[in-house]
Amino acid sequence: MQNYEGSHFILHWLVSGLAVLLTSKLLRGFEIKGFFTACIAALFIGLANALLWPILFFLTLPITVVTLGLFTFVINGMILKICAALLPGFKIDGWFTAIFGSIALALVGLVLHAVLI
Repeated sequence: MQNYEGSHFILHWLVSGLAVLLTSKLLRGFEIKGFFTACIAALFIGLANALLWPILFFLTLPITVVTLGLFTFVINGMILKICAALLPGFKIDGWFTAIFGSIALALVGLVLHAVLI
């Protein structure tokens, strides 16, 4: 049973890496060096979403409520910009690219996970 859970995690991780790579092909200004870097970026993004996203969401809760939740797109863009700043080979040009990149990454990841897993 343990091997299945580990291989399931690795499969999700690889599909997420593929989603990051495909998103870089779709958006100008969202650049990733290659598949290995995309997989590392997927790991960084997942960790940042687990650790930083709740804190950022709590800190920006008033503006999120006022914008009826639309500010969460900005929070997701912040997470991507932070990850791009920390990881060599991952570059995002501008805030709009980060925000649209987070939307595109979510959609591409959703489709890939539905089709491949």
